Amino acid sequence: MANEKQPIVIKKYANRRLYNTGTSTYVTLEDLAQMVKKGENFQVFDAKTNEEITRSVLTQIIFEQEGKDGQALLPTHFLRQLIGFYGDSMQSLVPSYLQFSLEKFVGEQQKMREQMTAALGVKAMPGGEIFAAMEEQARNNMAMFNQALGLLNPFVAPAAATEVKPAPQAPPAGNGDLEAMKRQLAEMQRMLEGLAKKD
Repeated sequence: MANEKQPIVIKKYANRRLYNTGTSTYVTLEDLAQMVKKGENFQVFDAKTNEEITRSVLTQIIFEQEGKDGQALLPTHFLRQLIGFYGDSMQSLVPSYLQFSLEKFVGEQQKMREQMTAALGVKAMPGGEIFAAMEEQARNNMAMFNQALGLLNPFVAPAAATEVKPAPQAPPAGNGDLEAMKRQLAEMQRMLEGLAKKD
């Protein structure tokens, strides 16, 4: 713990310029995006008030990346749903669920890459097989998240466990896969609303 590397401090000035105190150079949002990709940890502070503004700068980076052709990761439907959670009773659960799912996805990256490579090697309907692998991962994430919720509230655990059932093998057609994902999201929202009511 003692030799854990301290985050690099980035100062943001009133003229919107960003200064990397580690390298004593001015940097851009693109430079910070590259630092994130390399796994370099940093914190951004307002140079005048010394307030930490890392979250807003990371959001700016996402906004810039989403604006680039062929770079968008966040579907419009997902963004609408996310906005809908602001001020909602379930808002407090969303960050932990998203973080849990993304950490699980990152942990399974190599496996996913191998599955995608194998699926792309198949000539017939490779997209359906890729989607099926991602759908399976999403089901596993949901089951683990329900188990985690069950530890917090033991009275919910049996109900949550019975409600999560493995979905039948998805057909290779893209529309069927999309409908299955929509059903899963609706089911997840219903379960979360049920948990909120029990509390």
